[in-house]
Amino acid sequence: MLRRRRPLVRAAGVAATTAVVVGTAGAVSHHQQQKYAGQQAAAQQQQDLAYQQGVADAQAQQQQYAPPPAQYAPAPAPAPAPAAAGSDLTAQLQQLAQLHTAGVLSDEEFAAAKQKLLAG
Repeated sequence: MLRRRRPLVRAAGVAATTAVVVGTAGAVSHHQQQKYAGQQAAAQQQQDLAYQQGVADAQAQQQQYAPPPAQYAPAPAPAPAPAAAGSDLTAQLQQLAQLHTAGVLSDEEFAAAKQKLLAG
C-alpha cells in the first residue's frame, strides 16, 4: 500500500516559505527606499548649500560693483558781508568764480551768491 502524502501540510509549508520570501523582499525594499530617501535628502541639501553660496557670491559681487555713495558737496561758504571798497567786491567775485570753477559751487549757487554780493 502506498502512503498518501498530506497535501495540506505541503501547502502550508509552501505558504510559509512564500511568506518568508515576501517578508524578506519587503524588508529589503523598505531598506532600499530609506537608503534612496537619505541619498536624495543629502543631494537636496548640497544643492541648497550651493544655491545659498551662489546667492551670497552674487550679493558680494553686486556690492563690489555698486557705485560709491554719492558725495555731497559741502555747503557753500556764506557770502562775506559787503565791503565798502570796490576792490573787496572784485576779490569776492573772483573767489566765488574760483569756487565755481573748482566745482564746489553749482551754477545756481554761484548765481545766487553773485547776486547777493552785487545787491549787498
